[in-house]
Amino acid sequence: MAYDFATPVERRHPKGGWASQKWHRYDADVLPLWVADMDFRSPPAVIDALQARVAHGIYGYGEVPATLTETLCQWSARHYDWPIQPEWQQWLPGVVPALHLAALALTEPGDGVLTVTPIYPPFLAVAERTGRLPQQAALAEPAAPGEPWQLDIQALEAAITPRTRLLLWCHPHNPTGRVWRHEELAGLAELAERHDLWVVSDELHCDLLLDPGARHRPLAAMFPELAKRTITLWAPSKTFNLAGLTSACAVISDPQLRQRFAAATKGLLPDGNVLGLVAAQAAYRDGEPWRQALLSVLREHRATLQARVATWPGVHLSAPESTYLAWLDMREAGLGAAPHKTLLNEAGVALSDGAAFGSPGFVRLNFGTTATQLEAALSRMDLVLKRD
Repeated sequence: MAYDFATPVERRHPKGGWASQKWHRYDADVLPLWVADMDFRSPPAVIDALQARVAHGIYGYGEVPATLTETLCQWSARHYDWPIQPEWQQWLPGVVPALHLAALALTEPGDGVLTVTPIYPPFLAVAERTGRLPQQAALAEPAAPGEPWQLDIQALEAAITPRTRLLLWCHPHNPTGRVWRHEELAGLAELAERHDLWVVSDELHCDLLLDPGARHRPLAAMFPELAKRTITLWAPSKTFNLAGLTSACAVISDPQLRQRFAAATKGLLPDGNVLGLVAAQAAYRDGEPWRQALLSVLREHRATLQARVATWPGVHLSAPESTYLAWLDMREAGLGAAPHKTLLNEAGVALSDGAAFGSPGFVRLNFGTTATQLEAALSRMDLVLKRD
């Protein structure tokens, strides 16, 4: 079946009927390549399932169907070689709430919550919002332009104190796009065991590995001893462009840890989004052909972006190995301390501010859009970045 990833879809309804954070935050003449929201219609199988559910006409309190939990078990076994069980799954409305709930469930006020930077901004807010101690360690920057970011295990261990209780991890990594190597993750696992840390592994981008033949391995599957202290977070939101349907899953193999996490959610989360659960099941059951077509498009867009960055003096990119997000180093581009503002004001292109990720001078660019829209944005950026 052919899927259309080329035709731009109108996302700015004249009366706001399709209100979108991505497209409505900025003026109508701005091209938005910031938040992790693709400009592609979701898989037809998902749209069909939603239309059928909407036609039912009753949207009362739902529950997680056994067909969904079994579908996710099959997806995990087929794609990750990890035979999970239905009872391990805790479905909830989003990964960001899960990060905060994990801090509430597994730590006490004043305990340390550790993560690495740069990192998806909500990670940096968890400790403060829950009354915990924020702790950070920096990743090792590329040794040379174009080389990958690295986990600096010594820096990570140096950031651990007797108060550290929880590690928030991102696998694959947002924003750098790194797919962590086994030796890096082995060092992480050993460190977590030795320092008796709980681990939350956000694996939201794991189904968008860009290199042909690449295969995701969940952290808890790679290191079974670590599983008893690990909460794995998955969602169809990034892979199938379903973020607005707020449906995610915490996979927890250890029954005591699972009970502890579930107890922390009581009264703080609504029941499952009935449409989100329908969409998740359809995506995991029938969305694989669409996902493979999407990956081909994203590989092409990554190559387009790499070629363009090579023409921008002072801009550096370590090509992302996963997802549709590119992490651009603009510290030498002559755009000042806030390059995202310069590009917004002078090029009319909205990118994510690296400072929010813990790295001023960087920007994050979302290339999960049509080739037409991507080229239009890059051409605008040319006018600023290619200047004498």
